[in-house]
Amino acid sequence: MHQDCERIMLTEAQLRDRVKEIAEEVDAKYKDKLPLVVGILKGSIIFYSDFIRHLSCPVQLDFMAVSSYGGGAVSSGKLKIKKDLDNDVTGRDVIVVEDIIDSGFTLANLKQLLLERGAASVCIVTLLNKKARREYEIAPDFNGFDIENEFVVGYGLDYSERYRNLPYIGILKREIYEK
Repeated sequence: MHQDCERIMLTEAQLRDRVKEIAEEVDAKYKDKLPLVVGILKGSIIFYSDFIRHLSCPVQLDFMAVSSYGGGAVSSGKLKIKKDLDNDVTGRDVIVVEDIIDSGFTLANLKQLLLERGAASVCIVTLLNKKARREYEIAPDFNGFDIENEFVVGYGLDYSERYRNLPYIGILKREIYEK
């Protein structure tokens, strides 16, 4: 797996330190509330796990599996809900934890869906923000890193369900995903 990466973009130490900082920022906002923290499967799982362990405010946890990519490297433009929430969001403050904002399609549509379902608020926490690819009006409320327009893997992010277990964020070699 390591040889498939052109270079390491973000190291384990950089990720660890920034995730802790984001959790501290979120704690300040939700210290007197009980938000529902929704991890978007599968990509956010490692970030989500590290993030919630650093929170000191009380939270409830839930997950959704939402995709616009399928098995490819380019968004299909269609939102698919593969696993829905177990909890009702009516009147709840919802924190959506996502690995990356690329075109913005998934999160823009997901935020709208949660508000339509009656969420009191929807806060977006993302590890990576790829502004160069943004096509939809959506910005994270809390962001780990702004990154250049590269195809990244590791720390939960994948290409065709591979590379998620890399402990860092790496740039995937072009010849891997252009086969």
